[in-house]
Amino acid sequence: MKTNHTYSFIVLTAILLFCFVLNISLGSVGIPFSEVFDSLFGTVQNNTSQIIITKVRLPKAITAIIVGSGLGISGLLMQTLFRNPLAGPFVLGISSGASLGVALVILGSGLFGGLFATALITKWSIVIASSLGSFIVLLAVLAVSNKVRDTMAILIIGLMFGSITAAVVSVLSYFSSAEQLQQYIFWGFGSLSNLSWSDLLIFFSIYAVGLLLSIASIKGLNGLLLGDNYAKSLGLNLKQSRLIIILATSLIAGTITAFAGPIAFIGLAIPHLTRQIFKTTNHKILLPAVFLFGAIVMLICDTIAQVPYSDYMLPINAITALVGAPVVIWLLVRQRKMMF
Repeated sequence: MKTNHTYSFIVLTAILLFCFVLNISLGSVGIPFSEVFDSLFGTVQNNTSQIIITKVRLPKAITAIIVGSGLGISGLLMQTLFRNPLAGPFVLGISSGASLGVALVILGSGLFGGLFATALITKWSIVIASSLGSFIVLLAVLAVSNKVRDTMAILIIGLMFGSITAAVVSVLSYFSSAEQLQQYIFWGFGSLSNLSWSDLLIFFSIYAVGLLLSIASIKGLNGLLLGDNYAKSLGLNLKQSRLIIILATSLIAGTITAFAGPIAFIGLAIPHLTRQIFKTTNHKILLPAVFLFGAIVMLICDTIAQVPYSDYMLPINAITALVGAPVVIWLLVRQRKMMF
């Protein structure tokens, strides 16, 4: 890693730590930095602040880091695999599969009756339904990837899966009540604040597996940038590399959707933002840089979404687009070309 990149990583890490503490400090009740540090390092001075931090804000801040970094990495993997700057972590239909699973639980009561709704609509039923929906789509995509060699064909098939699931959700919506539709829409807004420490442990464990697979795919990602023929001449197993990349993306993006909802923009924009600043296509540098940038942007968006010193909580999906999109537009206009 070059010296200038090392300096950039040091600066990004410092910014991440600052955003992390700021996110914990700000909320409906402001907590001074000194009390945040006291709580984090175990020297408790204010018991009320300690409860707020450890029970609510610390799990939410950690969730923001996992979600932001995970979506950024997933977007990077998909953009490299398909060599398409518009590809994102949900391009394979993973988010659509998760949405269908949740729709069957929340909106399915419109077809099966009220008893179904009251018995099954819980936090964990939604997580399990979302995970199963993502997993089923993953199996379908993996089966297709074994039969189809063309990555663009896989991309198109993923989009078709999305269209099919969207159609089924539309049918379910037609038979649902206003209350059920509202609940489904609220899930679609995304949320970082619904996880306990035990939930977070499960979430992080699956995310960590996907992250390790992403790290293992770095050589394959760099090889894919050179073209299929050149990558084969380097001894790269393209089929295996694609499989690992798809599996890593599915695990990360599917788990994030299951626990936090379908959060948009981050996976599409963060890889571009990182390339514009680091001026490289080497994934040994891009992968950790995207991790840091994604975590920072998500922490900033969550800090804005919780509207400091008020009781309002804005949809995180809206904030990620409103905050991030102008920044990316400005960077691309300033640079006048897109690195890819």
